[in-house]
This record gives sequence, C-alpha cells and structure tokens, in this order.
Amino acid sequence: MNKKISLHTHPIYLDHDTGQHPEQPGRIEAIESALAEDTALLEKIEKHLAEPVSDEAILTCHTQKHLDRLKSCRGRRGRIDADTVYSEDSMEAVWRAAGGVCQAIDRVVSRDVYSGFALGRPPGHHATTDQAMGFCFVNNVAVAARHAQTHGIERVVIIDFDVHHGNGTQDIFYQDPSVFFYSLHLHPHYPGTGKANETGYGDAEGTTLNRPLPMGYDAQEYAELYERDLDKILEEFKPEFALISAGFDSHRQDPLGGLRLEDEDFYKLTQMVCQRWPGKVVSTLEGGYNLSVLGGAVREHVRALAE
Repeated sequence: MNKKISLHTHPIYLDHDTGQHPEQPGRIEAIESALAEDTALLEKIEKHLAEPVSDEAILTCHTQKHLDRLKSCRGRRGRIDADTVYSEDSMEAVWRAAGGVCQAIDRVVSRDVYSGFALGRPPGHHATTDQAMGFCFVNNVAVAARHAQTHGIERVVIIDFDVHHGNGTQDIFYQDPSVFFYSLHLHPHYPGTGKANETGYGDAEGTTLNRPLPMGYDAQEYAELYERDLDKILEEFKPEFALISAGFDSHRQDPLGGLRLEDEDFYKLTQMVCQRWPGKVVSTLEGGYNLSVLGGAVREHVRALAE
C-alpha cells in the first residue's frame, strides 16, 4: 500500500474573512508553515486542491431550508449568530471544506494513499441538520461519513477530540445505528451538550459515547481513557472506517480550551486510531486557535497519519 497521506486544501480558505475572530485565516497559514518545516513529512504528502461538495451530498445531513439559507449568504457579509461570521467568499470555502474531506475518502478507499487529511476551514462539527453555529456552516465530517457509505462502507466511527462537544455531529446521527459518534470534550463548556447519558436513540441506542471531562483533566488519563474506549468501540461496533474530527483546542495553551494536551499527545491519539483502522482513516480540521502552537500540534497529527 502507498503509505502517503492525501492532503486537501485550497487558497479560498484564506478568503473566508471573519475579521477579529478566533477562527481566522492565520490558522491555515500557521499549519502550512509548520508542515513546510518538516521535509521528511512533506515527502509523504500528496497535496490536492479541495473541490466543492455537491448540494446533494450536503442534503444527506442537512435540510433543504438550511442549504437555501447558506446559498443566500453567497457574495455577502454577515453573521448567522454572534460567533458565526461570513464574508463574500465564505460559502465557496464552506462547500470546499466539505468537499475536501469527501475527496480524501475517495483516495483512501481506492487505496491510492494510506490516509487523508482535509486542511480546511470553516470547521463543521457544531453545524446541526438545520442550524449553522459555533463557527460552523456545514458539518464536514458528517457529510464525509455519508459519502464513505456510498462506497459500500456500512459502519463508520467518528472520533472527535476537539475541546468542544460536536453537538451537530451527534444531532445528525443520534438515531442512526450505522454511524458511531465518540467525543471527549470539556464540560461544562460550549455548546453545553455531550453529557454521558446522551447515548443515542431507538435503534441507535449505544452508538453515541460522550466523555465530558473537567477543567484541567490530566493528559495521561485522557490517553488511557481514549485507548480503552477505542478498543471497546472496535470490539463491539466493529467500524469499517474511521473519521477524525481533529480539534486542536484541546491543547493546554489554547485560549478557548481548558484541557492539557501537548503536541506529542495529538501524535499518540492519532496513532491509536491508525493502528486500529490501518489504511482506513481520514481526518478533518476542527478547532485550534493559538497560532503559536497550532502548527506544531497539527504536524504531529499528520505525522501519525502518514506512518
């Protein structure tokens, strides 16, 4: 198998202008700069321009009303809520952020590459079926999970280690027994969801696993809990493909966080996923807002994806 990683990004992500905002274009620039410093890693990366996702793919996770509202924002400046800001080119970035994850899945499933990483913005895991919120417009990882299933993959696991709970991802799959959603996150914290008793509904009971963690939770205990949970998910749910909602605001120096992970922890967390689903992992960028540490943390994540 080709042990390279397929990385999907696009210059339009720099044109999603949020002004004075934590989710800003400098995030992409910091990550690209850090990756460029590692020549050995660069040799393992195949870089591709992210293409726009189709409207039909968005509708596998979102309502027509939500899609229409996003389309009405094209070429305009405004905000969905106090946190979720858009500019004239933002919707092109939104469509490509979701499309890049789907492209990465195509290349991994076809075995052209070993793993994939969608280096895009805006992030997606707070976007519910019918609501943009928390910097997110389209739920990139959810759309990607549905796209993976078009390849005949029946059971997908989504692993979310962002410091914030992926409420939108949980919302979309809460009654779907074919997608397992696993989240470790600070609690209480935005958006207020992700309690341990939120485990799925109906036939999907038991396919949501939330680990709400207190402020300052120890990184070693975090890794041990995460490893036990991955083993249990693998044994009981038997996912055929793994998607990662990779949020780097779990870093101890992140201004919007409160957990204690360091750069090397993101390597370990990613490595554990790749060891359990070798050649069947795609990751997409979620949070991470301290530009001085974001690049290094993502570099460790990508290193593990490429090994």
